Amino acid sequence: MKQVQFNVKSLLAKLIVMLTISMVGIGNSFAQTAWPNAQTIRFIVPFTPGSGTDVIARLIANKVADSLGTSIFIENKPGAGGTIGAALVAKSAPDGYTFLIQSSGHVVNPFIYSGLPYDTLKDFAAVTSLVQLPNVMVTSPNAGYTSVADLIAKAQANPGSKNYASAGNGSATHMNAEKFRIAAKINANHIPYKGTPDAITDTMAGRVDWFFSPIVSALPLIKDGKLQALAVGTSKRSIVLPNVPTTIESGAPNSSYIFWVGIFAPSKTPTKIINRMNAAIIKVMQEPAVVEQLHRLGAESMVMSPEKFEQMVKTEMDSAAILVKESKMVVN
Repeated sequence: MKQVQFNVKSLLAKLIVMLTISMVGIGNSFAQTAWPNAQTIRFIVPFTPGSGTDVIARLIANKVADSLGTSIFIENKPGAGGTIGAALVAKSAPDGYTFLIQSSGHVVNPFIYSGLPYDTLKDFAAVTSLVQLPNVMVTSPNAGYTSVADLIAKAQANPGSKNYASAGNGSATHMNAEKFRIAAKINANHIPYKGTPDAITDTMAGRVDWFFSPIVSALPLIKDGKLQALAVGTSKRSIVLPNVPTTIESGAPNSSYIFWVGIFAPSKTPTKIINRMNAAIIKVMQEPAVVEQLHRLGAESMVMSPEKFEQMVKTEMDSAAILVKESKMVVN
């Protein structure tokens, strides 16, 4: 009888342990389902306020937050072509409360920065691309350039005498400028800035000759006559600058560049969280008011599934490697 009682007690103890483990599993599952649990989410933007990437992040943040039933805080961490902010996100806990809003320069950085503190493919989980942003080639109205052809002719006549700005080494503004420079067969000096606003300021002042600025950042200044738009860097004209030709139309073949903005999470972020954030963003990007705002900025929605975005990033990295080699960028 004593042996029987011992076995019953032992069985009960085992059942209690199993039930406890089961409840922990249910609790973890519930925690994921309940995300974001009214906790604030951080959108890390690795560029300065006023940059194209920052403008898009701020345009959608509140609406995405409302869709998820929480709040979103935008934190700018500029510097080193977006790698400082990216490194912060790569090292963050994969709990769904930190995301990276990054531009297409993200796929370039592995090829121009040695010793990056993260792996571009392994340390991030793709959520979705957000938009495609055209860049516009701007100069100071006092610089004396009447057209892209005029700028090319003057640059070719005096090799190494002209300067062009970017929002940082490897940024989308830099890559667009390099594609143009190679296509136009000109020798000019690259001047990297910490962000778009500083590059625009020096372009307006004539301290640099040209800058491929995101249209969303330059458009108000173009309309006010403080910047002169010579061409757009895409393969087709912009709906907000219909009278401004493309660089291809202006005599620089194969010079178009796609500047995209996308959102990433730290790797190992639960798939349920990735998919829910993806669904919330796609819903917001389809709202008529958001579509209208994007059109006014010259931007186009570019949302997709996490799987398609991940594949796009891999393809873009292959293209970036080729462009970095062709442009002979200096590795830092």
